[in-house]
Amino acid sequence: MQMDDSGDEVKVWLSYPNEVDQLARKAREVDWKRRIAILLMGKIGLRASSVPTGKPQGLTYNDDGEYWQLAVKGKNTKGGEKATRDAYVPDEVKRELMNYAKERDISPSESFVDVSTDSVRRWVREAARELTEDTGNDRWEFVSSHDLRRSWATHHLVEKDVGVRVMMEIGGWSSYAAIEPYLAKPTPSKIGAEMNNLSN
Repeated sequence: MQMDDSGDEVKVWLSYPNEVDQLARKAREVDWKRRIAILLMGKIGLRASSVPTGKPQGLTYNDDGEYWQLAVKGKNTKGGEKATRDAYVPDEVKRELMNYAKERDISPSESFVDVSTDSVRRWVREAARELTEDTGNDRWEFVSSHDLRRSWATHHLVEKDVGVRVMMEIGGWSSYAAIEPYLAKPTPSKIGAEMNNLSN
């Protein structure tokens, strides 16, 4: 886990996927719905405000790209009304969403996570607080819902070298200026891999 506390906002980057999974497991101890919310942010890259907009009817298979996607509404980084976008959904998250909807008898038009944005944010803080106590790692106490999106974006942009245009499309950024902050924090393993290659 990396942290930047040099500005007004403390920013945290969770190791991906290990610490994201750890947070999701901790949330699951309270309720499966909380785990689903964390997966939507940490594995799909949703903002907390978009979490309640994901519905079973919006989970579809993209035949052209051969992947699952989830229609969600969220912040329009160009300004104005909220915009709908299709977020890329990994297969393991798709399976869990479908199992969850079936187990909880969620209709196609209902939200997977039918709570307020404030509740979603609180769930992340509560799970992180418990991990602070469990692990003794004080950095957990600074983890926010946006850190899940930040960790997801940075992992794909910096660690996996996913194209910026692809990330803009699946993450809901409308400009390079909006996505640029997520390009700035490589992990120590990425730094080592890149720099060690220079000396070989």
